[in-house]
Amino acid sequence: MGECVPGASDLERWFTPWRGEYVTASPDDEVCLLCRLPRSTSDRDALVLARGAAVYVLINRYPYNSGHVMVVPYRHCASLAEMSREERAELLDWAARCEAALRQAYRPEGMNMGLNLGKSAGAGIADHLHLHVLPRWSGDTNFMTALGETRVIPEDLDATWRRLRPLLGTEGEPEA
Repeated sequence: MGECVPGASDLERWFTPWRGEYVTASPDDEVCLLCRLPRSTSDRDALVLARGAAVYVLINRYPYNSGHVMVVPYRHCASLAEMSREERAELLDWAARCEAALRQAYRPEGMNMGLNLGKSAGAGIADHLHLHVLPRWSGDTNFMTALGETRVIPEDLDATWRRLRPLLGTEGEPEA
């Protein structure tokens, strides 16, 4: 959890030391984070939920809501136009699988799916395309988000991983 700075008014500053560690943890700055994560020896540590032939699914480490996942091509590419038809088809297929798993696991009232292509479009990692899939509920954008610019996530990432991993029918590393 973040830590509120004493004396800060209305949640102006929250210290989240794990974010800095995560962002600067690259052993090789030339290797993209989304290229590096599927090479991890532990799917659980990397938050990888499922692996296809051309794409993989992982939990967003900084989610908007519990269950926020991303479908990511293994191949480093920045746009849909750079992907082959097969890669695009698999990306969409895994998005549909994620939608079904999220509906089963979380019973959301709605769902957002989206691509942010380029930094000015909001992409945090602009040069490696990734499709966001996240469950939504009425009222999930509450005063904490609107006024405090802070998200409250009721489930930790390991619990999300344990909840979704079996639903995505992945091969590979066992859950434990």
